[in-house]
Amino acid sequence: MPPDDQRAVGLRERKKAKTMAAIQMHATRLFGENGYNATTVEQIAEAAEVSPSTFFRYFPTKEDVVIKDNYDPLLVAAFEEQPAELSPLQAIRAAMKSAFASFTAEDIATLRERNRLIMTVPELRAASMNNMIQTMHLIAELVAKRTKRRIDDIAVQTFAGAFIGVSISIMFYDAEHPEGDIVQLLDEAWVNLEAGLPL
Repeated sequence: MPPDDQRAVGLRERKKAKTMAAIQMHATRLFGENGYNATTVEQIAEAAEVSPSTFFRYFPTKEDVVIKDNYDPLLVAAFEEQPAELSPLQAIRAAMKSAFASFTAEDIATLRERNRLIMTVPELRAASMNNMIQTMHLIAELVAKRTKRRIDDIAVQTFAGAFIGVSISIMFYDAEHPEGDIVQLLDEAWVNLEAGLPL
């Protein structure tokens, strides 16, 4: 692709990411002010200065504005950069820490508010299950590639499920204890998982 075309594509992608982030930011604010069920797509679109049709180009449903994110490419890139001598769990833990390190304070605040909504609004909690399954599949793919195993290897699947399960437990905990540091809580949970979940 010629350099001018690459720049145009890069600019388009940045503009799309910025629009998506703006819609999510305004949606999160409105949900906090008015409640999830009382907030309409039209109100979100108006606050973000986009049309309802533009909203639906980015988010097929109102649930998606809370559940959908662009974190997977960050995780994949960070995971693939980890040294070969790290175990799969050490590598994914380091990758997650690296991804979180690139977040601003506003990003973390938005992440936590979205998490609170997912954990407390029944429709969102149900809708988020598919997203969690996709993330579990992504982790299984990354670990299978790193360990040179098949993705349907039961050990790979169990690893991915355990990692997601531990992460979900912290998401619930954080929704009920907003005074904590979710990044630190997640890291401590993954350390505990690596130690065999001692009690």
